[in-house]
Amino acid sequence: MIDLSTTYAGMTLKSPVIVSSSGLTNSIERIKKIAHAGAGAVVMKSLFEEQIMHEVSNLSAGSDYPEAEDYLRTYARENSLESYLSIIRGAKDLVSIPVIASINCVSAAEWIDFAGKIESAGADALELNIYFLPINKDKDPREYEKVYLDLVSSVQKKTSLPVIVKLGNGFSNVTWMVNQLYHRGAAAVVLFNRFYAPDIDTTDLSFGSSEVLSSPADLRNSLRWIGIVSSQVEQIDLAASTGVHSGLAVVKQILAGATAVQVCSVLYRNGIDYIRDMIAEMKRWMEKHQYETLGDFRGKMNYSSLDDPSVYERAQFIKYFSKMH
Repeated sequence: MIDLSTTYAGMTLKSPVIVSSSGLTNSIERIKKIAHAGAGAVVMKSLFEEQIMHEVSNLSAGSDYPEAEDYLRTYARENSLESYLSIIRGAKDLVSIPVIASINCVSAAEWIDFAGKIESAGADALELNIYFLPINKDKDPREYEKVYLDLVSSVQKKTSLPVIVKLGNGFSNVTWMVNQLYHRGAAAVVLFNRFYAPDIDTTDLSFGSSEVLSSPADLRNSLRWIGIVSSQVEQIDLAASTGVHSGLAVVKQILAGATAVQVCSVLYRNGIDYIRDMIAEMKRWMEKHQYETLGDFRGKMNYSSLDDPSVYERAQFIKYFSKMH
């Protein structure tokens, strides 16, 4: 009997497939459909700090009174939060899988208060989606890292929810960063976030967005770091994200050491019900290789499990091509 259950950030999941924060997870009905398709958990569409501040700016644009602006700021903040909390409450009434709230933040002050309210609404965990571009040439990189670590510490102290951190891939030492997040109280880390990236239209010299959805080829970066980090920071759960487009891609990430995976782009292309196909493909692979549980093969091919772990370290093609001649 194949058992796909896993433990992630202290939560028990019926399968390792988590639908990540996106437009796919922004309503109770969609969350219900995701649960019915077999996902192990769902991460709600992020509550964006920048979005709330933008709404405040639009509302207060015509006001000359500071008191009015303060009132509108509070109104926009509370209204956005209440709408978000109502989805959490509604989803928890209808589905049995964990519902993970998500906050997209660039500062600590607002989100510490929000974390407590999100917990009261019934969320099972809180994912912190932290990102800002380190573009200041005079700023020490450690100052940017400190923002992440301080934010996690502050939020973790204000809630009993498991705190999950979704990281970008721009850190100079991913393993060090994950280890530091563990020591600040993070229950899990997601590798990696897929951020908005600009593109230039050479026809009219305008800016737009580059490809929003990931491709199967994007798996390679998260696979490398899941394999390395899982062998060195064993105490923390890792979820792989970006490029997971099939059941076999899920299998690869678990072999590398992931506890769970996050999927999004493939569901935009194929629909939410494609989760069933991914799970079926995983089960066929496990039956073929005579594995009954994910624990039977998790980490079997991570950095510390290989006779030649340098396959995870190779950065230059010359090391590969030199073996072919």
